Amino acid sequence: MQAAAVVEGLGAVLPTRTVPNTELEAELGVTDEWIRRRTGIARRHVVDPGTTTADLASTAARNALKSAGVDSADAVVVATTTPDRLSPATAPEVAWRAGVAPAAAFDLAAVCSGFVYGLATCAGLITAGIAQRVLLVGAETNSYFLRRTPQDRGPAILFGDGAGAVVLRAGTADEPGAVGPFDLGSDGGHADLIRIESGGSRQRARSAAGCAPGGDDPYDDLYWAVSGQEVYRRAVIHMTRSSQRVLEAAGVAVADVDRFVAHQANQRILDRVAEEVGVGEERRLGNVASVGNTGAASIPLA
Repeated sequence: MQAAAVVEGLGAVLPTRTVPNTELEAELGVTDEWIRRRTGIARRHVVDPGTTTADLASTAARNALKSAGVDSADAVVVATTTPDRLSPATAPEVAWRAGVAPAAAFDLAAVCSGFVYGLATCAGLITAGIAQRVLLVGAETNSYFLRRTPQDRGPAILFGDGAGAVVLRAGTADEPGAVGPFDLGSDGGHADLIRIESGGSRQRARSAAGCAPGGDDPYDDLYWAVSGQEVYRRAVIHMTRSSQRVLEAAGVAVADVDRFVAHQANQRILDRVAEEVGVGEERRLGNVASVGNTGAASIPLA
């Protein structure tokens, strides 16, 4: 039987603080009803100041290990676009805090598709014989990269914080919980549609010391920028096609799938993709209304 990665345990964590739409109305110049109509989101979870991505990731990792009933892993992968720092990676600290050091550990930055890319990467580590057990964590602290102004209302109403984790072990493709097949892709020609502009080699973050008091925000380009309509259009197209290709690769009809779990982008995208693929409401799992878009954490949190 073909080797495969098999789900052994799951873990998650959400910050205790929630931000309902009503808290955003005055700052963003929109209403609760407007936000719900456009996104389906009613509230999102936000970390307290000082809480980091590694904090959330470590808690989710420990919860997943406890769920699996194990205390070791050969590798740790942290999928995130909001790491604690540019360097070193967040994963080694998570491995240490989760009690599985000196496991191999690295970060994976694939934004909202991070957990799917992480699953494929971890499955590759296992089926290649590099690791017998891998801990994958998707974690984001998006709130540090959001600005509550009318000009930035798109990202501000969408994103939330959280972390989810899964423990994968070596097994066979016929076992319950085996993961795959995968359908991955990219289109770098549209890299500007969702971005945090500065902080990398293309455009370094500006120093607060170089800005006059009361003048420009020194972190002006360190916030999420989203081209909402085009993201919606392209997300529907590519999520639909990818779902159809995965079903074909698995040799499974849509009617035979018990549950569909998609990246929790926003409710409009999810509804349209479900309509295109042919999935009824009763077979869809999701929580975007109560947690918002949590990036790489959204699938394990759903």
